[in-house]
Amino acid sequence: MAAQFILPGGSSRQVAVFLAEATPARAGGERLSDLLNDSGSQFIPALDAETETMTFVHCENLAMARVAAEHEPNVVDPFNIPTEHEVEVRLMDGQRLRGLITYVLPEAHSRLTDYLNSAPPFFPILEEAGQVVLVNKKHVAYVETLRR
Repeated sequence: MAAQFILPGGSSRQVAVFLAEATPARAGGERLSDLLNDSGSQFIPALDAETETMTFVHCENLAMARVAAEHEPNVVDPFNIPTEHEVEVRLMDGQRLRGLITYVLPEAHSRLTDYLNSAPPFFPILEEAGQVVLVNKKHVAYVETLRR
């Protein structure tokens, strides 16, 4: 699967990431978010698209990973209406990202701050261009809600 890995400071690499065709957690194949959040691996292998060399990326030092939205479908409980927030995320190095955060949490804990505090290490943001950006919480300075 094609992805863009973005490092602190903004440098990026186009890579191919190798994902499992099946996962015990749900129907369908593994997603990049599964690999970044749940694999327990500190390093993940990726094939650099430009140099065609194998690269081993240290997950904690990755600021963001961008993939096409079809590779990170937003699986929402069909019996609950999701909460959505249009946001701007500012990373500690000054990079900015705008998009939509969508989640379903119990009503008593459905604030954006509840989601951000409970979200996995890499949380998804849907960009207008049809891309999903997995943002590493360790690199976030702040998340600002925007008016629609």
